[in-house]
Amino acid sequence: MEEIYAKFVSQKISKTRWQPLPPGSLQTAETFATGSWDNEENYVSLWSIGDFGNLDSDGGFEGDHQLLCDIRHHGDIMDLQFFDQERIVTASSTGCVTVFLHHPNNQTLSVNQQWTTAHYHTGPGSPSYSSAPCTGIVCNNPEIVTVGEDGRINLFRADHKEAVRTIDNADSSTLHAVTFLRTPEILTVNSIGQLKIWDFRQQGNEPSQILSLTGDRVPLHCVDRHPNQQHVVATGGQDGMLSIWDVRQGTMPVSLLKAHEAEMWEVHFHPSNPDHLFTCLKMDPFVSFHQVKLFNELLTFLSHSISNQAHVHQSVISSWLSTDPAKDRIEITSLLPSRTLSVNSLDVLGPCLVCGTDAEAIYVTRHLFS
Repeated sequence: MEEIYAKFVSQKISKTRWQPLPPGSLQTAETFATGSWDNEENYVSLWSIGDFGNLDSDGGFEGDHQLLCDIRHHGDIMDLQFFDQERIVTASSTGCVTVFLHHPNNQTLSVNQQWTTAHYHTGPGSPSYSSAPCTGIVCNNPEIVTVGEDGRINLFRADHKEAVRTIDNADSSTLHAVTFLRTPEILTVNSIGQLKIWDFRQQGNEPSQILSLTGDRVPLHCVDRHPNQQHVVATGGQDGMLSIWDVRQGTMPVSLLKAHEAEMWEVHFHPSNPDHLFTCLKMDPFVSFHQVKLFNELLTFLSHSISNQAHVHQSVISSWLSTDPAKDRIEITSLLPSRTLSVNSLDVLGPCLVCGTDAEAIYVTRHLFS
């Protein structure tokens, strides 16, 4: 793999996302967005990959990512997603959900749409109004789904002023993340270790399915769906455990892997090469290890689960679903310098990886698999 290049940006980065490429494009990713947190002023920023230059003090290469434009953001950016190639959706610690529009002709960002009271503990108009952080968003044009600390789920549509659907008190605990399974169905993870599936075709306010680990109710922080197999999802949480779930089968994970010794912030299947899975985590200052890991599902037959099905083509069965993730099938690679502070976010697109950290640095590589 090519060296990881660092750019120091003087703000703590909470979220990083690649701008999607046009359908059918053969180009590699060139533009990414970042969101900041825990700064006096927070910003949504757009960057372009530039040339890469000199060695830094850690022996890595210093990147020359060019800032295209930025815009001030009210509150910490809790989540950030591209809605399409020109629009970016953010979740704020103030409970607000904002759609920003990129104007490439003059390289500016502007507020395109905003739902200021998407999440709250006590309703707007009340003397005791109290906002709640919006903790997660997922976009599937024209729909935007948001979840929050208030346990509320909102379904918005672009260019609609009000929510199309709101499930109040969807969860008695904090909802941390959300993903689409298929267009009418979403999956949420919460602070007591549960996964819940919601079907927007149903009129009620109850989940259609609940999955969870037995034993301790360890908070789950992140979730991602396999890009080709909609029934397969990966989750990570406070205990650093990577869990793989098949939502068609039972209520328990089918595979568990102790991925880290600290809280896992994000998990991502590679969108076009899903035998690669990426994680990042909060840094324990007293433990020296790498914070971004790549889990490579090696293309071998499952030694026991399909021993009696030798005629089944190996591409049909994902070894992520093995109940015994053997070491010879899961190859783990650390990607960042071990002295890196908490890596809060990562994103992968084609051969490109971008990471944002509390060390006020952005890390990029354009040749993940070389």
